[in-house]
Amino acid sequence: MATTTIPRWNLRGKMVQACNCEYGCPCEFFAPPSHGHCHGTWSWHVEAGRFGDVDLAGVHFGAACKWPGAIHDGNGEAVPLLDERMTPEQQQAVGTLLGGQAGGPWAIIATTLTTVHEPKLLAWDYTFAGSETSISAGDVLTMDLTPLRNPVTGVAFEAAVVLPTGFLSKAINHATTSDFSVRDGVSYAYPGKDAAWGDFEYDGPPT
Repeated sequence: MATTTIPRWNLRGKMVQACNCEYGCPCEFFAPPSHGHCHGTWSWHVEAGRFGDVDLAGVHFGAACKWPGAIHDGNGEAVPLLDERMTPEQQQAVGTLLGGQAGGPWAIIATTLTTVHEPKLLAWDYTFAGSETSISAGDVLTMDLTPLRNPVTGVAFEAAVVLPTGFLSKAINHATTSDFSVRDGVSYAYPGKDAAWGDFEYDGPPT
């Protein structure tokens, strides 16, 4: 049987996430999620990178996921979300990455999933502005970040977590959402809960 050789690859850019946890998301510390289950969506925006000969600069993609308990307890469900402007070669490269076959953080996430739906090609609208980032993917995903605010004064404040061994980002900046919902494949809505963003830099395959 023929085997597929995974080429060298590297990506860097911005990662944005939102979930159903309260501010701070205990899952980042491998603690149980705030409400016993994890419903979260991640979005990656590649500023520079390649998968072998395929240029991935400017590509947007994500995954909407849910787990009945903590992520590491498994039995999760996911829907890959792809920018419809990708070329077929880019779609194949990103599909290999999200499937976990090439290493990176997706190789870890893939081990926790039982069900993976067919990828959705969507019109992607992305405006990065830190804690005011706005993302939409067709009529499937809306993720509008807004800064955390002091409940007494209403003043916005910044909160960041440094994770030297973090596999998604080494420094995660926390915010919340004015609007966050997924409406296909997996469906949920959690405005006003945890959101976060940070720089990422990944490479592979593992040696």
